[in-house]
Amino acid sequence: MTTTLARIPGKILSDETVPAGAYWHKRLATGTVLRIVDLEGCQAVDTIIYDATNTAVRYNAANTIKLAFSIYLSKGCVIYDDLAQPLMMIIDDTCGRHDTLAGNCSREINTVRYGKPGPNSCRDNFIEALGELGMTQRDIPANINFFMHVPVRGDGHIAIADGISKPGDYVDLRAEKDVIVVISNCPQLLNPCSGHNPTPIQVSVWQPD
Repeated sequence: MTTTLARIPGKILSDETVPAGAYWHKRLATGTVLRIVDLEGCQAVDTIIYDATNTAVRYNAANTIKLAFSIYLSKGCVIYDDLAQPLMMIIDDTCGRHDTLAGNCSREINTVRYGKPGPNSCRDNFIEALGELGMTQRDIPANINFFMHVPVRGDGHIAIADGISKPGDYVDLRAEKDVIVVISNCPQLLNPCSGHNPTPIQVSVWQPD
């Protein structure tokens, strides 16, 4: 158990380390909290959230951005679904902002941008994870990139830059309804979203006191 877990104010229901480049998924009951810890810093964590009772309803980037009045997510932001209903809320955040724009890496976009597919991608991970949940690649929407640094200039230009998260930074998300969370701990080697060196993360589910 890490020093971060010692600060969790509730009963820990699960505690797992997700290796660099691996995926993770779990169903969370209403009111439980998911903590994602960037153990070594500068690690992008691609995340999709589904309504557990109807997985056709899932995280909607546009609704979330419009209702947050921001392209970046941070403490206090609500993550909304296709029907503009809350899925989860960020109740704590030591990093400060998280990306909604850049989506997930894939072999195809790597080939277009960098001239080679790379050995693995978040899209590959999502397809594998969703297959275990009875879903397909058609169920992959735009996703949140926790800890990923995507600066936007005044002229609208965006970039994928070195991450701003430090070792031990975390984000806490409270389930506002029963949800399924699917994570790809980004394996990207061709841009700096994970510092060209993907590292493990820690994911913990807990019930508040």
